[in-house]
Amino acid sequence: MMERGISRNEVKQTLLKGELIEEYHDDHPFPSGLFFNTNEGKPLHVVAAIDIENEWCYIITAYRPDSEHFEQDFKTRKS
Repeated sequence: MMERGISRNEVKQTLLKGELIEEYHDDHPFPSGLFFNTNEGKPLHVVAAIDIENEWCYIITAYRPDSEHFEQDFKTRKS
């Protein structure tokens, strides 16, 4: 995250206040999801897996989406 210029606080805020835009129910060992949020006008995606039984959240990755792969809303994948 740090090498991408993404702070821990941005990731935390994305998970707490962002929008779940994709769900990956079949991911193992835990289901995961793609969360979206903006911070100071900058879009951010965070993929996280949730272990409900042990109450753990695992951050898989965090990145700034680009217009090559996402529509202008940065929520919709281009086909």
